[in-house]
Amino acid sequence: MKRNDLNDADGTALPTNAARLGTRLRLARQTRGLTLKALADEAHCSESLLSKIENGKASPSLPMLHKLVKVLGTNIGWMFEEADGEEGIVFRAGTRPLISLDPLRRGEGISLERIIPYSPGHLLQCNIHHVEEDGESAGPIEHVGEEVGYVIAGEIELIVGDEVFRLNPGDAFVFKSELPHHYRNVGKGRASIFWVNTPPTF
Repeated sequence: MKRNDLNDADGTALPTNAARLGTRLRLARQTRGLTLKALADEAHCSESLLSKIENGKASPSLPMLHKLVKVLGTNIGWMFEEADGEEGIVFRAGTRPLISLDPLRRGEGISLERIIPYSPGHLLQCNIHHVEEDGESAGPIEHVGEEVGYVIAGEIELIVGDEVFRLNPGDAFVFKSELPHHYRNVGKGRASIFWVNTPPTF
């Protein structure tokens, strides 16, 4: 790997917290609905290096960072700034990122509205899952953790292990994430689920 892949042109590492930069970069990428490969291709860098940057294990050179923020439609200042004001406590209506899931890996017709901003410091992950008519999650999947949800709108079929549940607005659920699970919209129009899981998985 070339030295200036990770450091500024003079060989000095960029003056930023690698973990914070990686978190901001991942959030910006997911908000745009881009995969690691798609962003790497557009920014002309390797997917493995981009993964290291997002995980706080490497810092990009300034020229590379310029390419990344240009593709993501943001700016370097936002990548570097410290948390201030209400950031990290209040997430205002209309400002929450809406992430369209990759249909090849996470499901079709599903978008996630972030309730808790992505941060490695959070033990919980919370999103509103918006599921278009006939949309469904990829699966079944299973992983470590626990999940709880509340149906806000629409009609959902939730499959956990060998059990199938038909859920309507006001219904809630909780299950261990180690159980194979997936869900789909079986009603008319968009369905929405307030979904919390720990630890964060995506």
